[in-house]
Amino acid sequence: MTTAAHVPVSVCMATYNGEAWVAEQVASVLAQLGPDDELVVVDDASQDGTVAALRALGDPRVRIEVQQANRGYVRTFEHALRLARGEHVVLADQDDVWVEGRLAAMTAALDAGADVVATNLATLDGPDAIRGPYGQADWHLRAAHSRRRLRNVVGVLAGNRPYYGCAMALRRSALSTVLPFPGFLEESHDLWIALYGNVLGRMRHLELRSVRRRFHGDNASPDRPRGLRLVLRSRFMLVRAVLELVRRGRARA
Repeated sequence: MTTAAHVPVSVCMATYNGEAWVAEQVASVLAQLGPDDELVVVDDASQDGTVAALRALGDPRVRIEVQQANRGYVRTFEHALRLARGEHVVLADQDDVWVEGRLAAMTAALDAGADVVATNLATLDGPDAIRGPYGQADWHLRAAHSRRRLRNVVGVLAGNRPYYGCAMALRRSALSTVLPFPGFLEESHDLWIALYGNVLGRMRHLELRSVRRRFHGDNASPDRPRGLRLVLRSRFMLVRAVLELVRRGRARA
């Protein structure tokens, strides 16, 4: 990881064939960044004009790294986190739109002592409420549940906590434990970070709907139920993640 204390905020974004949306999202991000902040974009070998669209912006705060081979979104986000220089590290997807005031609210929560801050989603050109996997009409994180660490971990394992990477941020100091992602982490880097916040760190939920998510056929996070085999495989991976974080916490102590 590169160190540069003069960078207050690093926004980390992974892109792949996002030419249709990335300029709108980046504009919403840059509107909230200060002159010394940065947007770190790692492109996962896009085959369209994503990189050209980013370079056309001509903003010196945008740092672009292009991977020559496709590595998948988990490893691409990991690479972006490794490149981040800021004291506060904020995750962003390529196809959403940030809500005004998002960055200020999230960095304030980190400054107040949170290791990880997680906010809620709304939809782009749709309702604010997002339906949950157990029939919830409005699936969202509650501020009052921030300290319920064990309950939150169990909720993650049960697939019933709406932790989305695009709505999360963390302190730079957390990266020494969060990175490297374990080799078995094939999906859900956001849940890995959320588990860190609940198992080892100080998690803070903000009820703010800080990002408007664009739902489309190419979203990395599925919006429909998966088969039983895939669900069980995912749950087993998350159990391994909890055990790995416990191990890392003991090693850090």
